Amino acid sequence: MALYPYTLQPVALNLTEAEFQQAQYELFTNASPNFGLKSIKMKEWIFIAIGVILAVTGLIFVSGYSTIIFWMILVAVVIYLLVRTIGFKWYVKKEFEKQVAAQEMPDEMRQMKLGVQKHGLVMAMASNQPDLMKSSQMRGMQMRAGAMQQAVIPWTAVKSWDETDDYIFMMFEVKGQQGSQIVPKRLQAQKFPIDTVRQHLQEVVPIRGLQPEKLQPPA
Repeated sequence: MALYPYTLQPVALNLTEAEFQQAQYELFTNASPNFGLKSIKMKEWIFIAIGVILAVTGLIFVSGYSTIIFWMILVAVVIYLLVRTIGFKWYVKKEFEKQVAAQEMPDEMRQMKLGVQKHGLVMAMASNQPDLMKSSQMRGMQMRAGAMQQAVIPWTAVKSWDETDDYIFMMFEVKGQQGSQIVPKRLQAQKFPIDTVRQHLQEVVPIRGLQPEKLQPPA
């Protein structure tokens, strides 16, 4: 096995509300279906082609007011293409923005520190934050007592993960408790080994893509 760099001390996450929303938007964009022309199916292209051919043929061989119906066919084709591509994309994005606006970032993400070890992802925060400790436990993390409360997500506990240009996302299950974690890639500037995180995730889950269905429902 290759020797990966690890952290000597956990690095402050310092995740902001803006980053939290940006991370979700990047993940949504990464996973959302393609709404471009390539997303249009063959059957749709056939009907579009028939409509265009009919309209052009009519405009060539028919004159006068009768050509209005053929112009209307061409306009209908253009409107359909716009709705099928730009319209759908706009609608899905608006619905996503509504969902994100209704969500709040977990408080512990403002105080959390992250470390990378061979056995898993280390999470740490000050022990004088009882409310954050309780919130962390609700997210699937069992905190260990000490000057700094610590929890470890074993790499083997990760059920699925994904990656965008700026973030790594993972979903995990520890002792029947489910949780998720966002890792900003900007932490690499603080000598946080993003490549090591990616290597371990690829070892346990070779195929990227968040899959909530893999998490078992609590007993």
